[in-house]
Amino acid sequence: MPQLYVADKHWSVASNTNLLDALNQAGVAVPYSCRAGSCHACLVRCVRGEPADLKPEALSRDQREQGWRLACQCQVVEDLEVEAFDPLRDGMPAQVLALDWPSPSVLRLRLSPQRPLRYRAGQHVVLWTTSGIARPYSLASLPEEDRFLEFHLDCAHPGEFVDAARQFKIGDCVRLGELRGGALRYDPDWQEQALWLLASGTGLGPLYGVLREALRQEHQGPIRLVHVARDETEHYLKGELLALAGAYPNLVVEYLERPQLPDYLLQMRVVSRQAHALVCGNPDSVDAFAKRLFLAGLPRNQLLADAFLTRS
Repeated sequence: MPQLYVADKHWSVASNTNLLDALNQAGVAVPYSCRAGSCHACLVRCVRGEPADLKPEALSRDQREQGWRLACQCQVVEDLEVEAFDPLRDGMPAQVLALDWPSPSVLRLRLSPQRPLRYRAGQHVVLWTTSGIARPYSLASLPEEDRFLEFHLDCAHPGEFVDAARQFKIGDCVRLGELRGGALRYDPDWQEQALWLLASGTGLGPLYGVLREALRQEHQGPIRLVHVARDETEHYLKGELLALAGAYPNLVVEYLERPQLPDYLLQMRVVSRQAHALVCGNPDSVDAFAKRLFLAGLPRNQLLADAFLTRS
C-alpha cells in the first residue's frame, strides 16, 4: 500500500484512493468546495512522488512545475509526500476595507490586497481567516475598474467561515490564495451574440462582474440577466442593476422568487443557437436552468455553469 507523508505524519492508504479524502480523513485539513477542479480550494504541493492526476489541464504549466496539484482530482498510486497550502507562507495578506448588508442574508465584503491581483471577472479566490478557516468565494469586482476585491457571502445558514466573517471589522487581516480558477468568464468573441446571465442567490456576485465586463467591452448582442431569490428582500444589487438597464438598451434584468421558477423555465426560449449562457448559484437552480436551456436547443459547449455547494 502507498505511504502518504505530510509534515511529521505518514500513514498507509489504499492504492487509487482520492488524495483529498485521504488527507481530510487523516485530520489534515484541506479546504474544498466544488470537487470538480474548478474552485482550486484544495491545492496541495507534491514534494516527492506523483499522484495520478485526472484533470491536469485545470492548472497552468507553471503551477504544475512548482508541484501544485488539485487534491480532489488526484489519486494516490505510489508513495507521496505533500505540503498543504499554508496561507501564512503561500497566501497574500489583504485588509478588510468595507462591510455592508445589501440584503438580510448577504454580506458584501470588500478587501484591499497587499498588491494588485491579476484576475478576470467571475473567478474564485480562497479566503483564509487568521484562525485558519478557509472558503472559496467568487469575485464580484472588476479588475479594470475596482480598486478592491468584492465578495458576496451567503450568510443564510451557519458555517465556520460565515460565522467568522460576521465578526470582521474594518482593518482586519484576511489571507488570499493567489492561485485561483473559476468556470465563468466573458469572451470578446461573443460580442454580437445573445448573452444569458442566470443567477440564484449570491450567484449574482460573479455574474454582476461578468455583466460589467461585457458592458465595458461594449457587448452589442442582447443581454438578459435573471436573479432567483428566496423572496423579494433577497433581490440585492437591484438599484445598481436597474441603473445599468436604464443606461444600456440591450440589457434586460428580471427578478424571480423561487416558487416562480418552474413557470419561468417552461416559457424560456433560446432566441439563437449562437447564444451563450452563464449560470451560477445553488446546484438545484443551476441544474434546472441548464436542463431547460439544453432542451431549448442551446449547445452544451455554449453554457458555463458554476454551482455553489453548501458547506460549513
